Amino acid sequence: MTTKPIIILPDPLLRQVSQPIERVDDDLNRLIDDMFETMYEAPGIGLAAIQVAVPRRLLVIDLAREGEPKEPLTFINPEIIRSSDERSTYEEGCLSIPDYYAEVERPASITVKSLDRHGKEQITEADGLLATCLQHEIDHLNGTLFIDHISRLKRDMVIKKFTKAAKGKAGL
Repeated sequence: MTTKPIIILPDPLLRQVSQPIERVDDDLNRLIDDMFETMYEAPGIGLAAIQVAVPRRLLVIDLAREGEPKEPLTFINPEIIRSSDERSTYEEGCLSIPDYYAEVERPASITVKSLDRHGKEQITEADGLLATCLQHEIDHLNGTLFIDHISRLKRDMVIKKFTKAAKGKAGL
């Protein structure tokens, strides 16, 4: 397993819509393993393939707390097939927008249809943190960031800050 570099805002790839995965094979499973390794190293609880510059509809999640056994979840071609009318708010962060957090309101529960790492269809009923994390990562696959769910003023300030930081690094 290899850790991969995580792309950071304002990288335009983060706004790209990811393509469906046609085949579950050894190459895809290697990518899944690398994504888990990258996510654990970061550390984070979710990672979409686009965040490691692979525009494919794949995401990994592990909500286990430090010291608990790992509970890796893989979602290939995930699709939200049901969302509740009830809403919940969580403070979200993102490995592609380091050290920035904001309250985001989303549906409180969802149902997701996807494939597991063996190509078998799975239906996941999710609420709480898992529902939030799935929606956050599926947003990535659609070129949407969690900052797109906050006020325009706050979003513009975050984008400006990360754009300035990226220009500073490019000038080194």
